[in-house]
Amino acid sequence: MANFKTNRTEEDILREMTAILRELKDPRIDPMLTVVRAELSRDLSDCKIFVSSLSGQARAKESCQGLDSAAGFIRRELLHRLKIRKCPVLHFVADDSIAHSAKINQMLHQIHPVEEPAVPDDENEA
Repeated sequence: MANFKTNRTEEDILREMTAILRELKDPRIDPMLTVVRAELSRDLSDCKIFVSSLSGQARAKESCQGLDSAAGFIRRELLHRLKIRKCPVLHFVADDSIAHSAKINQMLHQIHPVEEPAVPDDENEA
């Protein structure tokens, strides 16, 4: 059974991480970086944060290095914003889910192109 406190804390971390990313000034961190999901351990001591970049997988990996160097600042901000007793250790992982979903969407549009809805001629009926 899922632990509701863990799930709620994951959602809170995800929300606050998105806001904290906008405040970071490290040039290695891509401005188009997106936090995809957060996985928190059962004992709330470790947290994997999956990030993806619209600029590609290589740029996301470079951004993870910048986030690793700013992990202390991020942990302190999470501690103050979430008002938790102990902040988990953060591990940043580059994820390519946004690029993968865009590729799947493109393949689906190639198979079945989007058709414009037919507009009835009201002028001929009136």
